[in-house]
Amino acid sequence: MNLFDIKEQPKVYDVIIVGSGAGGGMAAYQLAKAGAKVCLLEAGGYFDPADPKYITQLKNPWESPRRGASTRHRPFGDFDAAWGGWDIDGEPYNAVPGTQFRWFRSRMLGGRTNHWGRISMRFGPDDFKRGSMTGIGDDWPIDYEDLAPYYDKVDKFIGLFGTKEGIRNEPDGHFLPPPKPRLHELMLKKAATGIGIPVIPSRMAMLTKPINDSRGSCFYCGQCGRACQAYADFSASSVLCIPAAKTGNLKLINNAMVREVLTDPNTGLSTGVSYVNKMDLKEYSIQGKIVVLAASTCETARILLNSKSSRYQNGLANDSGVVGKYLNDSTGASRQAFIPSLMDRKRYNEDGVGGMHVFTPWWLDNKKLDFPRGYHIEYGGGMGMPGGGFGGGIERVNGLYTDKNGNKKKAGGYGSALKEDVIRTYGAYIGMAGRGEPIPLESNYCEIDPNNVDKYGIPTLRYNYKWSENEIKQAKHMQDTFEQIIHELGGIALGKKPDASNNYGLAQPGEIIHEVGTVRMGNDPKKSALNGWQQAHDVKNLFVVDAAPFVSQGDKNVTWTILASSWRTSDYIIDQVKAKNL
Repeated sequence: MNLFDIKEQPKVYDVIIVGSGAGGGMAAYQLAKAGAKVCLLEAGGYFDPADPKYITQLKNPWESPRRGASTRHRPFGDFDAAWGGWDIDGEPYNAVPGTQFRWFRSRMLGGRTNHWGRISMRFGPDDFKRGSMTGIGDDWPIDYEDLAPYYDKVDKFIGLFGTKEGIRNEPDGHFLPPPKPRLHELMLKKAATGIGIPVIPSRMAMLTKPINDSRGSCFYCGQCGRACQAYADFSASSVLCIPAAKTGNLKLINNAMVREVLTDPNTGLSTGVSYVNKMDLKEYSIQGKIVVLAASTCETARILLNSKSSRYQNGLANDSGVVGKYLNDSTGASRQAFIPSLMDRKRYNEDGVGGMHVFTPWWLDNKKLDFPRGYHIEYGGGMGMPGGGFGGGIERVNGLYTDKNGNKKKAGGYGSALKEDVIRTYGAYIGMAGRGEPIPLESNYCEIDPNNVDKYGIPTLRYNYKWSENEIKQAKHMQDTFEQIIHELGGIALGKKPDASNNYGLAQPGEIIHEVGTVRMGNDPKKSALNGWQQAHDVKNLFVVDAAPFVSQGDKNVTWTILASSWRTSDYIIDQVKAKNL
């Protein structure tokens, strides 16, 4: 590739958006609807879950050569709607020795929103003020009250189910009716609430009843991770990007790997972006009056750090030096169990929505604990469609139940004995996973690797990330809680309980795929890259609307906050253009 032979396209767009996930999709929809001429760049291919050539819903495991099992390029299974993974050909990254980070990327229209769990919780009032409340970490430059009207708008526009519970830091929203709990979830609720652990209906972005004429309602196939052909769940591709294109104001360019944001050497303002077309490996530039980055937390930081010039020698929007720093991902630890009382059940359709019908919000006071931030618990189980590896855990319950004649039964084996055990124990396994808030640290960061480029000639990322004692202690609490619940259920925990030797089962950084914080917002330009409108302190016509601006993680999943804050920033851009400030 000749880096000096950049093909410039003459049209000047009102707004260029990089990335088509939750943040980029919302900005594209709002700005195109307002009449702006928008160019949306996506590093992956086109995807529409309603197009027959992409549909994987309702396919049986045996229609896959691997019975639906995961692969390097489909880590969540053959039918999962994620094109990408932690390991993508030609797109390497690495970590500083002694540290680790796993970087998940979905290269497709809508990005990760096509296959996420659709757990849609608002951040609470305390989540924006952790620094002043606890003396650990930093406050956001905005309050819950600033985002609350936009949470309301997102609830009504996109739709989610749930119930009003009146929990202060788990704010209620505008909910559709939740699906009924399944048997294992009723048992989990009874066991957990009996020992003071709340279990409430989940808050998830699936339509349990229609909200408009363009989207259907859930038909309870339990396969939301495949992306919904009825548009009954939220994916940015179907709910935001495709409708934005229908306005006639949006130009979509797929397979565009953005290299950098271009700037005017005199004014310092952004003038557009350059990208490599993945099909012909040639480099192109697009001109725009405003640039909005939403490429995902780490990719956005990579673009900014690669956007160097004589004026911006440390990368764009990085006069503070914080771009790439304060990277943090949700903590995660899990445990599975066998529940003898759930054996030998009558078979019935128990699929429901894709994922949990109930969950546990954070319920304790961290001031009384030895770690400073909380977590929620997600539950799994039931008689969903078996996939690759089904029945493989049966050997782990040896001698723990009796056969039909009252004799001790050793589980597993092979042939008819194994088949009988698999049938008897189908639906008798449950799982629980904690998802918690870490402490953002300046020492956890991504940076440009000086020695490596990807196959498009773009410098790659190098990570430096370690969990602190705070997250390890939090994982220990998760494991202790899981064992309590399993005991109350009369269950048998599978495998050895994780301990200090393996950080109590704490997942590797990046494995939970909730990373935030590399282009943080703040009021002080010396300590932050963006202001409270997610606008670069150093470049007024540059905005970031993915999770990179987030000051902290919260003990919630982040997508609903990405959507709300992107909508808020889009309204700000519209107002500033009208006022001729942009």
